[in-house]
Amino acid sequence: MLKKDVVVDQGIKSRPKYASLACDATGRFHFLIMESDTIPADTFQAGASPDDFDERWSIRRDSTAIPHPDPEVRDHTFRSTEHLLIALRRRLAHERMGLRLYAVGSEPFIWSIYGAGEQAGLGRSEMHLFAVGSTARRVFCNHCRTITVGVTTNVVACSGCGANLFVRDHFSRRLNAYAGVQVDAEMPGEVPDVKEVYL
Repeated sequence: MLKKDVVVDQGIKSRPKYASLACDATGRFHFLIMESDTIPADTFQAGASPDDFDERWSIRRDSTAIPHPDPEVRDHTFRSTEHLLIALRRRLAHERMGLRLYAVGSEPFIWSIYGAGEQAGLGRSEMHLFAVGSTARRVFCNHCRTITVGVTTNVVACSGCGANLFVRDHFSRRLNAYAGVQVDAEMPGEVPDVKEVYL
């Protein structure tokens, strides 16, 4: 049974805000990672472009995409996100101070890049992110700790325990996910209208 307006957002707004990119003048080396090699025009600040970066990685989603072995080559393509992340973790383990990491893509993608950078010791000021494309969310169930991916609605059934989760605006950088709380915990079956809100 669906009922309207049972739950409203409680006002916690930790959703990240993104600023268009340009090379950070404090950096020694500028490393751009793109989920796709097609980038919207508003990704970069006025006067900035992908050519400004010392090295560029992107995902081609093609079995022929293999990073070039020559370290002088600036552009590298990868078969998948996981393929890129494996190479990135290996690369960051050998980097020196002064690297600036930039990521462009969907929120799940850019925050997976952020996580790899953080594991390698990069600080928040050394990483610059810009979200493009779908706003579909990863939602963390506060009850069974499962992450449900590709969520576009305000309420979603947890892919782990099946609870009807209200999708909050509280974002965890560590989990790369938004918080989901059971919408009908106190009144089972009373669920607000499900609406497409994250497209």
